Amino acid sequence: MTKPHAPSCERNREPILTVLRKYFADRRQVLEIGSGTGQHAIYFAAALDHLLWQTSDLAEHLPGIREWLADARLPNTPTPIPLDVGNTWPACSYDAIFSANTLHIMSWPEVEQLFRRLQTVLAHDAIVAIYGPFNYHGQFTSESNRAFDEWLKKRSPHMAIRDFDAVNALAADIGLQLIDDVAMPANNRTLIWRRLRT
Repeated sequence: MTKPHAPSCERNREPILTVLRKYFADRRQVLEIGSGTGQHAIYFAAALDHLLWQTSDLAEHLPGIREWLADARLPNTPTPIPLDVGNTWPACSYDAIFSANTLHIMSWPEVEQLFRRLQTVLAHDAIVAIYGPFNYHGQFTSESNRAFDEWLKKRSPHMAIRDFDAVNALAADIGLQLIDDVAMPANNRTLIWRRLRT
C-alpha cells in the first residue's frame, strides 16, 4: 500500500521535538493518542530513543501507521493499538501522553471523554503534551485560525478550534496542573500538564 502522508507533520515536527526534548527527557513510556499517519511517531521515537513510543488511533488508521513503523524499523515503536476515546483504552499506564491536532477534529463530547478516560492510563507523575490551535478567552489568536475554524466547520459541524480555558478545566478535573503553554509556529500551541502526585 502507499503510505499515508501528512505535509503538516513535516512542517511542525522540529518545533514539537524541541518541546518534547525538554519535557520528555526523564520519561520512559509515551502513549500517542491519534497517531494519524505515523510520521510523528517515527520521527520522535528516533530522536528520543530512550522512550518507548506507543502509537494508537482508530482502527481504520492502523494499517498506515504500521507501514511507517515497518519501514523505520525502530526498536522502540511497538505495534500500534486501537484507541477510540469512547471505547477501548489500553490496560497499562504511561508516564507521558502526546497528541497532535486531535482536539479540533473530535466533537466536544469526545474531548470530554478523552480527558475522563485519560486518567485511567496516567502514571502518578505523568506529563501530558497536546499540540494544536487554541482560542483564548473565546477569541481567535489570528485570522488564519479564524479561517481554519470556518474550514473545519464546513468539513463537519462538530469540528472546531477549542478554547484553552475549557480544555484546561477538563485537565484540572483529573488532577493535571498546567506547567507550560508554549507558542509554536503557525499560531499553534503546545500545552504541557503534569499529574499531581496523590
